[in-house]
Amino acid sequence: MTQNLQNILSLLEQSEALSIEKKNQVKDWIKEIDKYIVTTEFKLDRTEKVKRTTVILLEETIEELDLKRKAIEETNVTLQKTLEDLKAAQSQLIQSEKMASLGELTAGIAHEIQNPLNFVNNFSEVSNELIAELKVESLKVESERDKGLEDELLNDLAQNLTKINHHGKRASDIVKGMLEHSRKSTGKKEPTDINALCDEYLRLSYHGLKAKDNDFNATFETYFDPNLPKIDIIPQDIGRVILNLITNAFYAVSERSKKGEAGYEPTISITTKRVDSPLGSGGQRGKGDNIQISISDSGSGIPDAIKDKIFQPFFTTKPTGKGTGLGLSLSYDIVKAHGGELKVETNKREGCEFIITLPYQTKQNDGPTL
Repeated sequence: MTQNLQNILSLLEQSEALSIEKKNQVKDWIKEIDKYIVTTEFKLDRTEKVKRTTVILLEETIEELDLKRKAIEETNVTLQKTLEDLKAAQSQLIQSEKMASLGELTAGIAHEIQNPLNFVNNFSEVSNELIAELKVESLKVESERDKGLEDELLNDLAQNLTKINHHGKRASDIVKGMLEHSRKSTGKKEPTDINALCDEYLRLSYHGLKAKDNDFNATFETYFDPNLPKIDIIPQDIGRVILNLITNAFYAVSERSKKGEAGYEPTISITTKRVDSPLGSGGQRGKGDNIQISISDSGSGIPDAIKDKIFQPFFTTKPTGKGTGLGLSLSYDIVKAHGGELKVETNKREGCEFIITLPYQTKQNDGPTL
């Protein structure tokens, strides 16, 4: 009990003005007050302790949060570095796939360029012989010269020079095409003849495979719609998609040929045509505003178990060293970036068909390049 309350009790005992009953009643009040004061002091003390504990916990929590913040910042730096490394690795893989497709073309290009060079050499040799004959005729006296023969020789020379020029330009176009294929895409769309693009890569791919395996033979068929308009695409990118699909098709029929099946005929076919879009303007089906490229083969087809995986990055059924697993994945992304669609239809033992659908008027869009 506090000193003040004790003093009050002492004065109460000495007082004669109050009866004993009243004194006892006042004593009980003083005791209740004392209990209340003690309880209040205990609560205040406990509150102070809790306050001090809370402050300590808050300080520790703030310190822990600061450490976590620093750890998150360090993690972010690491993640950013990892992201940059992944982007660099992706660029290298895309370049690797592009060079792999260029390698597929090398043998075909060599074969293609050899033909016009042979023509140039042959016509040059014949022209030298004509020039020699013309010199002999020109050395004769005027009365013995055969003007008709000279005119004939000059005409033959002119025709040979025209042919040399034609085949020289053909060789130049082949080299130009190779350079365009190896060059980084500018991402600029331009009007392109789809039929010519398909025909070019079909022949180059076939000759490339033929150069690797001279015993391989296959029939390739083209069903090109002669009335197709030119469409705005990035020709290097769509060309690489077509090349990848054709190369895969030749690989499929080549592998099946090695099995020695009786009566088997390896066949590749390419079809181009105008088709309706699924949905045109105003909710109506578009009439002929898409162009479709179908590349089919008579290979062994794609098993249902892996059909849904073929467009995934790094997925390949080819042996190690035969493919990167990026060709179809990047082809899919390129077609999507052009506002189109790439899908596959396959039946076991009946080969498969890859179908590219491109809008007749494509929108400029940024997308991956192969």
